[in-house]
Amino acid sequence: MAGNLLILDTATLYYRAFYALPEKMTAPDGHPHNAVRGFFSMLTKLISIHQPAGMVAAWDQDWRPEWRVNLVSSYKTHRVEEVPEAELDGVELVPDTLGPQIGAIAQILDACGIARIGFDDFEADDVIASVAAQNPGPNLVVTSDKDLMQVVSPSTSILLQINGGIESWPTVTDADVLSRFGVTPSQYLDFAVLRGDPSDGLPGVSGIGDKTGATLISHFGDLEALIAAAGAPNAKKPLTPRLCSKLLESQDYLARARQVITAEVGLPVKAWDFDIPSSPADELALATLAQNWGVERFVSELYQAISGEL
Repeated sequence: MAGNLLILDTATLYYRAFYALPEKMTAPDGHPHNAVRGFFSMLTKLISIHQPAGMVAAWDQDWRPEWRVNLVSSYKTHRVEEVPEAELDGVELVPDTLGPQIGAIAQILDACGIARIGFDDFEADDVIASVAAQNPGPNLVVTSDKDLMQVVSPSTSILLQINGGIESWPTVTDADVLSRFGVTPSQYLDFAVLRGDPSDGLPGVSGIGDKTGATLISHFGDLEALIAAAGAPNAKKPLTPRLCSKLLESQDYLARARQVITAEVGLPVKAWDFDIPSSPADELALATLAQNWGVERFVSELYQAISGEL
């Protein structure tokens, strides 16, 4: 495949669209369509700017897999709404007006014929990591999730969503990970479990933040070597007796958290066609969806971008 394969962390885009645009933007039936409108507007701009050779929308089939919760019970707990009658612990807190729009985005992507991939018991991160690992590249992952720094390599970069327009989003390469975080992409997860991630409900090790975490991992190389050094007699700087104690107390948690945030790279994604179709897979369904959701102009502009007219 010549040119970038654009790998979308789809949820980060539709959440961004939903909160960036007012809900007074509505479809003909009066329901908000801000997330649908904003998502496809961003998709059009991404295609126009980056002119990818292919694209895949990674989908959260299971946003909080049970096997990850079994490893660390606090994983994404703050994003859960308790539902007593449900068999599971709860359901994801999604605004009432966003849920139907997520379904519409999925249907429109499918009608366009754009690859949309999700797997039971796995998150979008796992899909992204699997595609990046199995596609020779170049790959460009569009995400706001810094845990995906783990997939950065000579063949895979990240277009990191930050405040501001798409034109200002930086591309993060393997060299950039080191300059931004003080660790290499292969060390990023060890660094991340040490400092913790409140957005995922992972507390980390008390007293270890970005600077200390990066110093420890860059000095010792990885988490395993760091724990071994903490347990050795007469540990030397940058370790201190206090840090050694905290690390040894936390080693079981650290091992489990490391598994939780490690994205799966072996999901079966090779059979998918990542080419961007020049015409819809289901033209009638796409026309109906676009009309019902009041996004005809945005779908039209998407195809102008695909054809190189924008």
